[in-house]
Amino acid sequence: MRRQAEQDAPTPGPVTPDDLDQAVQLALATLREAPPTAWDGKAGSLEWDCWETVEHLADDLFAYAAQLGPRQPPMEGEVPFVWEPRRPGGPSNAIHADRNAGPAGLLQVLEASGALLIAMVRTTPPATRSYHGFGVSDPEGFAAMGVVETLVHTYDLAAGLGLEWTPPADVCARVLHRLFPDAPSGDEPWPTLLWATGRGELPGQARRASWRWYGEPRG
Repeated sequence: MRRQAEQDAPTPGPVTPDDLDQAVQLALATLREAPPTAWDGKAGSLEWDCWETVEHLADDLFAYAAQLGPRQPPMEGEVPFVWEPRRPGGPSNAIHADRNAGPAGLLQVLEASGALLIAMVRTTPPATRSYHGFGVSDPEGFAAMGVVETLVHTYDLAAGLGLEWTPPADVCARVLHRLFPDAPSGDEPWPTLLWATGRGELPGQARRASWRWYGEPRG
């Protein structure tokens, strides 16, 4: 009966550009509260510092926008920008922020990269498909990927910067439905998303040592 009830339950709806816009703006509002001297500390459990983690997040959003950009999007690989680290062990990015611009400039880079993906998702035909390593995806899928990257990396950053971060449950529910069909139901969406991305625990579930999402369009 429980399985049938889960099957009959209404879906949380598609992931939209407005979801991505909300996620980015909430992340920016949170990160602007960070002390100016805190950006060199580690971002939660990551090996990168907080500055590098924001650059990585901005790079993710930029890269997803780029995948939707060509008239004939690539189906077998990424648009061939040069991604490279600034130091051994750092994130391999095409996007780097000018350190002389300080944290305000860093967050402006993040906002600009988010705006690129939001615009591409709004204007790209829904039938468009483009490559991602976790499955050829559509504009909604790339929006969902951008939301997940924003929510979980802001979680990492909040841990490193000493900030509070709890994103909206409805947005979390929509990206779980779109990208994590294997996630258990019955728990709150935000803890479930943290579990799905290897960052938290759920009752009765083993903590994930590795994880992936499924970018292919559902159905």
